[in-house]
Amino acid sequence: MLNLASTLCCNRRLARRQKRISLRLETGFTLIELMIVISIIIILIGMAAGLYGRTILHAREAVLKKDLMTMREAIDNYTMDKQQAPQSLEDLVQAGYLRQVPVDPITQQPDWALHTGDTVLTPEQTGTGVDDVHAGTDTISSDGTPYSSW
Repeated sequence: MLNLASTLCCNRRLARRQKRISLRLETGFTLIELMIVISIIIILIGMAAGLYGRTILHAREAVLKKDLMTMREAIDNYTMDKQQAPQSLEDLVQAGYLRQVPVDPITQQPDWALHTGDTVLTPEQTGTGVDDVHAGTDTISSDGTPYSSW
């Protein structure tokens, strides 16, 4: 009888312990566990946002360099073909050397700084005009130089 009573008592204890363990599993995560997970997620998002911002800036700078190179080539081609430099970027568009005046990817405006000079490319050239183009902003680029010096 004693053996049976101790077995029942042990079974009850075991059942209570299992009930406590199952209740703990059903209650979910503790507050500290949630805070740790949320902190890690916030840190990862912060790192990704910084990388995304730099990637966008580098892409805009690459587009700016390409646009400047294209406009400079168009100015040179116009000058060689017409024997005079264009007076504005619109002259390049009207003559078909550019489809349209590109928008500065840094400022999102078509605000190019035109350099008008007395440079003559050929002896047959009859007039002077725009001989170079630069970005219209003095903002500093990622390599430490102002965009207006590109």
